[in-house]
Amino acid sequence: MKLKDRVALITGGSSGIGRAAAVAMAREGANIALTARRAERCEAAVAEIEGLGGQALALPGDVANAEHIAGLVAATVERWERLDIVVPNAGINGVFAPIEDITPEEWDQTHNINVRGTFLTVKYAIPHLRTAGGGSIVVVSSVNGNRIFSNFGFTSYSCSKAAQVTFAKMAAVELAQWDIRINVVCPGATKTSIGENTFPRNIDKIRIPREFPQGMIPLQQRAASAEEVANAILFLASDEASYITGTEMYVDGALSLFQG
Repeated sequence: MKLKDRVALITGGSSGIGRAAAVAMAREGANIALTARRAERCEAAVAEIEGLGGQALALPGDVANAEHIAGLVAATVERWERLDIVVPNAGINGVFAPIEDITPEEWDQTHNINVRGTFLTVKYAIPHLRTAGGGSIVVVSSVNGNRIFSNFGFTSYSCSKAAQVTFAKMAAVELAQWDIRINVVCPGATKTSIGENTFPRNIDKIRIPREFPQGMIPLQQRAASAEEVANAILFLASDEASYITGTEMYVDGALSLFQG
């Protein structure tokens, strides 16, 4: 087992990519702590992991709330006496709209969850990763804002995703002295429920300068499954990636090379 007896903390771990990563890590022997907004989804994720013979705990809440994240980290370490892997995965698409139509409050909501949530999760985890003698952080970002800039109306979301990559690169240099690695997985189109937190508005007001043909994803002409993205997270979390830090891994079937 790649992660036997290690402890992984995953935000947004009750559904989509986060849940797939939690299950994949549990199958490899990791104990899982997770958080998400919806208590019932958290409970279902814990039940699935326990059904596989693994151990898990969940603490529902807001990843942008410092007290919540500090409490989650503390609860994790209290139960298993260590922390080895951290996956800041929680995120929302937010409002897709022309820049002039995005309210300051909408902008802040997207950045609070996507960027502040990543910062808080890493911040409170660092002392425990250091105590463990090192560890792995895998940030879940996106091709948007890093390779693709042609999805109109995505400005707030894309900026938040670009910020995550910059944060990880800065952190990689800072944390290397303690053998803490941090990398970024950038998914493309993926079959998840993130659309529940997507709110398009007035997109037709933005002129689109070019069009792409149908079936625009070169590899197999389909979106990724959450499990396929989770496989990349699992690899970066494991010792198989022991000399990899400060880099992005694109899991998009070459979409960003074609559309960017």
